[in-house]
Amino acid sequence: MVRLFGRKEKIDAGLKKTRQSWFGRIAGLLDRRSVDEEVWEELEEALISADTGVKLATSLLERVRRRCDRDGAVDGNAVRRVLEDEILSVLAGAAGPSLLAGTDTANAWPRPYVVMVTGVNGAGKTTSIAKLAHLLLDQGKKVVLAAGDTFRAAGIEQLEIWGRRVGVDVVAHQHGADPGAVAFDALEAARARGADVVIIDTAGRLHTKVNLMEELKKVRRVVQRFDAAAPHETLLVLDATTGQNGLAQAKAFTEAVGVTGLFLAKLDGTARGGVALAIVDQLQLPIQFVGTGEQADDIAPFDARDYVEALFAGEA
Repeated sequence: MVRLFGRKEKIDAGLKKTRQSWFGRIAGLLDRRSVDEEVWEELEEALISADTGVKLATSLLERVRRRCDRDGAVDGNAVRRVLEDEILSVLAGAAGPSLLAGTDTANAWPRPYVVMVTGVNGAGKTTSIAKLAHLLLDQGKKVVLAAGDTFRAAGIEQLEIWGRRVGVDVVAHQHGADPGAVAFDALEAARARGADVVIIDTAGRLHTKVNLMEELKKVRRVVQRFDAAAPHETLLVLDATTGQNGLAQAKAFTEAVGVTGLFLAKLDGTARGGVALAIVDQLQLPIQFVGTGEQADDIAPFDARDYVEALFAGEA
C-alpha cells in the first residue's frame, strides 16, 4: 500500500504561490452574484497568466460557458463549480495506470521493476530520482539507482550523494562511460541483490539533441535485452518554473523514448502552476508525481482532484 506523505497537504503547499496569485484572482472574480462579459474576459486573462496557454484557456472557458448557458448557471459560485469540473476533466483525460504512483492495483510488481528517468539538465531530475527512491523505500521496496548521466561528472556525484542520503545503492561508472553499460550493470546488481526497483538516470543535454536521443534509445534497447517488458515506466521530469518553454523539449523526449508519465518538479517555486493543465493537454500524458520542496520527502503522487481543490482553496 502506498503511503502518500500527506499527499493532499503536499500538493496544497506546492500550489500556494499559484493560489495566492492567479487562481486567487479567479476565485475573487467569481465571488459575485452574476458573471458578465467583462468577468469572462478577465477569467481568460487570469488563466493565460497562470500558464495554461492561450489555446487551452480559450477552449476551457468556451466549454464552461456552454455548460453554464445550458444549465442556466449565472452566479459566480455555480460558474466556479463548472470551471473546477472542466479543469478536472482535462487532467483526468490523460490519466493512466501506474504501479509506481500506486494507481495500478490490477497488476503485481515485476522484479526488478525498471524505471527510466529523462529530462533536460537543470530540470531537477537527479533530486526527483532521490525523492522517488525515498518514497519507494517507505513502501518497503529495495531500490538500486543507475548513474546513467555519464556526460556530467557532477551528475554522477550528485546521484551518489543522494543515494547515501536516502540509503539506496548507486551503480556508477567513470565520467564519459557508456550509459547503456551502466544501466546493464545496475540491472545485474539489482537481480543479484534481490532489489525490487531500478531507477535509471539519463543524460539531458539538449544542445546535441540528435546524439542525446540516439543515446537514450540505446539505453532503452539495453534494458529490453535484460527484460523485454522493460522499462516498465519511463518518467519525464519537467521543471514547473519554466512553464510553456519546457513543452517543446518534453515533446522531443516523448517521441524518442516513449514517455509514460510525468514528474512535475519545483511546483512550489512557481506562481504559474496552471502549466500542469497545459502539459497534460498538449502531451496527453499523466502527471504521476509532483515535487514540492528540497527535501527527500517533498514528493506527492499527483491527484487531479487534490490539485483542483488546492488551486481554488481559500487562504487562511
